[in-house]
This record gives sequence, structure tokens and C-alpha cells, in this order.
Amino acid sequence: MNILIAPNAFKNSLAADDVAEAIDMGLKQSPLNSTNTCFPIGDGGDGTAALLLKYLGGDAVLAPAHDALGRKIATSFGLTKDHSTAIIELADASGLRLLQKNEYDPLHATTFGTGELIQLALTKKVKKIVLCIGGSATVDGGMGILQALGIKLKDEKGNELTDGPASLIHLGDIDLSQVNKNIYNTDLIILCDVDNSLLGENGSAAVFGPQKGASKEQVQQLELGLTNLRNIVLSKTGKDMATPKHGGAAGGVAACLHTFFNAQLVTGIDYFLDTTHFNKALLNADLLITGEGSIDAQTLQGKGPDGVARRANEKGIPVIGVAGKVPFEPDTELQKYFDVLLPISDKLQDIETATKMTHENLVKTGKMIGDLLSK
Repeated sequence: MNILIAPNAFKNSLAADDVAEAIDMGLKQSPLNSTNTCFPIGDGGDGTAALLLKYLGGDAVLAPAHDALGRKIATSFGLTKDHSTAIIELADASGLRLLQKNEYDPLHATTFGTGELIQLALTKKVKKIVLCIGGSATVDGGMGILQALGIKLKDEKGNELTDGPASLIHLGDIDLSQVNKNIYNTDLIILCDVDNSLLGENGSAAVFGPQKGASKEQVQQLELGLTNLRNIVLSKTGKDMATPKHGGAAGGVAACLHTFFNAQLVTGIDYFLDTTHFNKALLNADLLITGEGSIDAQTLQGKGPDGVARRANEKGIPVIGVAGKVPFEPDTELQKYFDVLLPISDKLQDIETATKMTHENLVKTGKMIGDLLSK
């Protein structure tokens, strides 16, 4: 039996390649006679840039930047061997994982550090920038990136905004005169792992604000700020930030970069699978095992396991999905793409304990799958 192991990262726990290795280890502990191929995946979320660089070949470029709260950090971005493409992970500069929980501050957190990485990539004279935008700590509508690239955001009195997204409600003008013009000559591709719009009940503030620490009142404040940003940008450029699909990704970064720099907003998992030639890896597979931290209805909105499961289904290859959390009741939509869904733990655990035991539980699950298939 040829088994293709293609999991996403387990958020806040294990990187995708570690997940794949754990499942592989478990399968090898079983009596099953199988050839296992590890093909870790990314959908634009945490770890996607590192995986892309690994598959494509290239080097990490060390870079100074600022985190979402403006503190200096040492980070990096990827540069392909021919130096034509920079691969940037927003979460490496502006990510939630860089903050302690008591530091979450969506009213003031910005993407300025990600803008610094884009600026540095432009100095390398790259022809393309691939930006993976999952895992952000921000709901700033991309204002930090704009400011890092030289765009001035000003209030009604002509003063520059300096207080992050909390100040977007006072935005009165946008000065593009000092923007780094090289950005207009660079293909900008944004890998999105959600399809939410910028505004409204399904928008970036309402859906993702609470995940980044926003209270109900702060969600309303963020929504007002993003609405004002959209209105000012519409009057300035004639483009509506509220219309693009995926626009709400990373707190509005996708909508911002699409509007100002004509960035392509793509479903991250499809771009990843096409770029890494995943279909070729599927050719000899008899079974696909995929997974991520939680498999639920949201998985079908462009998450990694959904992307690989659909491609396996097209070729008649059965799919097993493993996760820390799966629906308690059967889900008819998920059943269309996943033949079996397995929780990796057989006991109730608090999140902290479950996170610490992810590797151990994945090995056990891999062995269990192998034991069943060998009978």
C-alpha cells in the first residue's frame, strides 16, 4: 500500500512536517506493509512560507523588523535560488504567536513589520513576492504595510496617524507620493486561507477580531475604522476595498494590497499544491492521510485538508482526516470529502494538555490506522 501523508500544521502545536513525521512513525510501528510518503502542506497559514521555500529551493534571508506591537525583532524571509521570488510569512513579523496572550492588542497592533520585510525584498530586485498571511495579530486593514512602504495616512488636520487601527476612524487623507515605486513593478501574490470580506458580520473585525483579543466594543471600533479606511480609499482611488473575496484575510491586508498594488488574492492551498506539484505525488497513492488542529465546517472554506481531500476524491483515492477536534455528530458536507475522521485523542483533555501531547497522540493514531489497515 502506498500512503501519502499530507497534513497541515496543528495550530500552536506542531509544524506540518512534524505532524507528517509523527503519523509516519505511528504507521511504521504497526504491522502494515506500506510505503509512506510525507508531503506536508500549507494553505497560507503559519509555516506555509518555510514549506514553499523547502519545496522550491532557496535560502532564508535574515532581516530586522518590528513585531505587531512595534518591538524590534530578528526575523527572515525566503529568497528562491535565482533571486526572482521572495516568500514572506506575515506571521514571522506581525504574527499572533509572537505575542503573549496578555499582550494581544488589536486596536494598536499593526503590520508595519511585514511592510519592512516587503521593503527589504524589493531591494533584492525580485520580480515576484509571495505573501502568506495566516496567523496575524492585526486588524489594521494593512495600514502598517502601507506606512512601511512610504504611504502617509493623515487625519483631517494633516497629521500622520501613529496609533494603529484605533486611529483609522480619524483617517482623512492618503498621500501616495513617497511610496516605493518598485512595488508597482513586482507581481504580488497573496495566499489566503479564508474567504471572508473586509466588512460586515462576516468581515475581518467581526470574525477575527475576537480571536486576536478584541472585546465586543473593540470589534465595533475596529469595524468603524475599517469602514472609514474603505471610504477614504474609495474616494481616493475609485476602488472598493469591501468587494474582493478573501479581502478580510489578515485583518484586511488582502483587501488593502489588492486595492493599492493590484495584488492577486488566491486560495492559498490551491496555489501551494499547484506550485509544489502535489498532483504528481498523488499518482501512486492508494490512501491519503491529512489533518490539522480542528476539522469542521470551516475546513471546507479553503483550508489545507479540504484542498488535498478534493484532489484525492477526483482520483478515487480514499481520505482519512485526523485532528485534535472533529465534529461529534456526522457532518454530511465533510463526509463528501473525508471517508473517515479521527480525533487523535481518545480522552477529554484541556487545550494546554492536548497541545503538549499532539506528537504522542499523532503517533498513536498513525499506529491505530496501520493496525486497522493490516487486518
